[in-house]
Amino acid sequence: MNAAVTARRLKKFLLGPLRLRGYFRRPGEGRVHPDLPACVLLWAQVIAYVLREYSFHGIESLVCSGARRGLGVGCSFGDDALGYFTQRLNPEPTRRALAQVLLRTKRNKAFDAHAYVGFALDGRGAVHSRKARCRLCRPQYNAKHEVIGYTHGISAISVVGAGLPLPFDVEPYGPGDSEYSASQRLLRRAVGALGRRFAQYVVLDGEYATAPFLHAVQDVGLNVVARLKGNLPELFAAAQARFGRCAPTCTFKAGKDRIEMWDADDFDPWESLRWTTVRVMRYRRHKPDGTVCEAYWLTDFPKKRVGPKTLYRMAKSRWEIENGTFNDGKNRYGLKHVPHHQDNSLVIHWLLVLFAMTIERLYRVRHLRRGFHQPLSAIEFVRLLRLSLASPAYVDTS
Repeated sequence: MNAAVTARRLKKFLLGPLRLRGYFRRPGEGRVHPDLPACVLLWAQVIAYVLREYSFHGIESLVCSGARRGLGVGCSFGDDALGYFTQRLNPEPTRRALAQVLLRTKRNKAFDAHAYVGFALDGRGAVHSRKARCRLCRPQYNAKHEVIGYTHGISAISVVGAGLPLPFDVEPYGPGDSEYSASQRLLRRAVGALGRRFAQYVVLDGEYATAPFLHAVQDVGLNVVARLKGNLPELFAAAQARFGRCAPTCTFKAGKDRIEMWDADDFDPWESLRWTTVRVMRYRRHKPDGTVCEAYWLTDFPKKRVGPKTLYRMAKSRWEIENGTFNDGKNRYGLKHVPHHQDNSLVIHWLLVLFAMTIERLYRVRHLRRGFHQPLSAIEFVRLLRLSLASPAYVDTS
């Protein structure tokens, strides 16, 4: 067993190299007369999420078992204590802590091997319920416009293009709100926390390719790479017509795949877009099994600054938030679970899921990787961490 994979060593990494001691001391406590220290409840929740134990009852089982000492949790408590705690915890210190982690990661040159660092924005339905129980519950309707249930929508943002997807903030949207508006708020808050020079671009799905959203990206000092689909019919038709009758601009290899790419920067902007010109890229990806995939993208990056190969990698980095945030978060870390159905508690839950995913990746891939050996996979890391919680077996040899 790798001796470096223990909950106590992970906690030491957070308090030492990541300098989060102040956050754990003052995480935004909102209880008036707390009996249990906030740092104990917060760390118990974080390490449980790293262990992929995301229900409050499951966390109670961990801290009330013989594994508590190995977890580095000072005392036991019940699941109701976590509900009371998260319902009154201010989410802003957690957001600031995540921003601090990313700033320190960049300061420690973790992204220096990549010329361009980006942000990816996307939204999903995170939690479903039969009844409305908090102000964030959004009704779902059938074809007859009858309410058939409720869902909770969230927009998330992640660092992409740097070799390691690091999700770091989330913005919920309730009734009367939308993913489109929530993502704009999220982008402005993220750039305000990290600064305009942290990243160089934002990669977006086609539904965000509207003039107001593209202008909002430019207003915060970033370039945009957005999927081009049928929601911009004139530009899409013009790109299909031009690229359909000419040879590829370039051809290159991406792993085992062969990429054909068309690239032109002289397309006319639509009426409400304040750009002087639009650059459109089309790629066709040929896989070894004969499968062919193609997509169109638009950007405001000039050709002199970003070449076609780099632009292709930027476009493909959008999948990092799809796989590294939503798929991992929902299937492994409980992003779609409801530990306590109250609006503030849900926001805290979502933020701590992102917190657990980010610190686990930094510790496993950046901190534990020494020399030239391969870093542990996520499942190997979790298995070793769980094994470290086992009490040593004593054999009576008398």
